[in-house]
Amino acid sequence: MEIFLKVLLLIFSIGLITVVLLQKGKSAGLAGAISGGAEHLFGKTKARGMELVLQRVTVGLAAGFFILSIIVAVVID
Repeated sequence: MEIFLKVLLLIFSIGLITVVLLQKGKSAGLAGAISGGAEHLFGKTKARGMELVLQRVTVGLAAGFFILSIIVAVVID
């Protein structure tokens, strides 16, 4: 059971890294953070198509990773 959970955690972590690297940057460096960063912060631009899919997959993988990390920590101790 312990090994299965560790392998599953490894799969989640590799998947999360891959999906994050596939996403485009939301701002253009420091200038984008100062001038246009507020638009992204308050959600004035909406993701569409593949960006939306990647965003939802990222949220799902991140939630699964955190939950699985806690479960692995509890099971090992």
